[in-house]
Amino acid sequence: MARLMLFGLAALLAPAAAVAAPIGSDAPACAARNVPAIEVTVEGLKDRTGGLKLELYPATEEDFLKDDRDLRREGKVFHRVRADTPARGPVVLCIQAPQPGRYALFFTHDRDGKNKFNVWTDGAGVPTNNRIGRAKPKLSQAIVNVPRGLTRLTIRAQYLRGIIPSFGPVGN
Repeated sequence: MARLMLFGLAALLAPAAAVAAPIGSDAPACAARNVPAIEVTVEGLKDRTGGLKLELYPATEEDFLKDDRDLRREGKVFHRVRADTPARGPVVLCIQAPQPGRYALFFTHDRDGKNKFNVWTDGAGVPTNNRIGRAKPKLSQAIVNVPRGLTRLTIRAQYLRGIIPSFGPVGN
């Protein structure tokens, strides 16, 4: 009994696990916690090369994954945050939304650093973490509702794999 009590006391006195600070140009928005922002913990990176990117789109079939130049020309919501892939530790990205609302969010791991998605090497992810498969992700997989404050979610990176290539998490 005394041993159990000492173990419990030691657990209470142990330092809390380090929480990774968000990276990317919008990190201050996540730290503020009072503006509409999304803090994304990325899991399952294939490696620690290249860069990471979060993109926020209008939550419509027509606009999801549409070229950012077209969206901007049409006066529609589009926001992108880039960050170098950290060498180690948890990966947490932050992206600010222009206002509370419903958006589509898409994550990419640009492994070769060429800033152009390479289906053969780069990774991708969506908030539902459903397997992307062989086609463009569905809008329903990317929807996120952003309130006035901070929204936290986890995205599992997916890469092309298998005999019949399709996107899925590494190791599953």
